[in-house]
Amino acid sequence: MALVPYEPFRFLESMRKDLDHFFETGLPSFGNMDHRFGMPRIDIQETDSEIVATCDIPGLEKKEDVHINLDNNVLTISGSINRKNEVKSEQMHRQERVFGRFQRSVALPARVSEEGVKASYKNGVLEIHLPKLQAPAKNSIDVDFH
Repeated sequence: MALVPYEPFRFLESMRKDLDHFFETGLPSFGNMDHRFGMPRIDIQETDSEIVATCDIPGLEKKEDVHINLDNNVLTISGSINRKNEVKSEQMHRQERVFGRFQRSVALPARVSEEGVKASYKNGVLEIHLPKLQAPAKNSIDVDFH
C-alpha cells in the first residue's frame, strides 16, 4: 500500500475546478434566454471602425420595453417582455417561451464613443452599433545624439 501525503485542502482544489467548469459552461439555456436569470444571448463583433452587439430578444412590443446603457465601456441591455392573453395554468401543458425582466452586461473589447451609437430592433433581434474611439496619433520624438 502506497503512502499518500496528507493535504487538508485538496478537496478545495477539486471544488474550485468544478465551480470553474460550471461557470465556463454556464447553466443550461432553453431558447434564446435563460428562463431563471433573464439573460439574453449576445454576440460582440469588432470591425476597424465599430463594435457591433447583436442580441436575440424575441417578444418586445415597444421601444420602451428595452433600455441600453453604456457606462465605463460596459454595455448593459435591460428591459421586460410582457405576455398578453395568459392561459390558465391548469390549461398549460408546456411553457417554454420567455417573459419577464431581463438584463445583460458585457465589457466591450475596445473603447467606444457614446456619440453616434445606433440601435435597431427587427424580427426579435436587437443590433447596436458603437463607434470606436480613435486612438490618438502617436508622435515620434526625435532624439538628439551628441
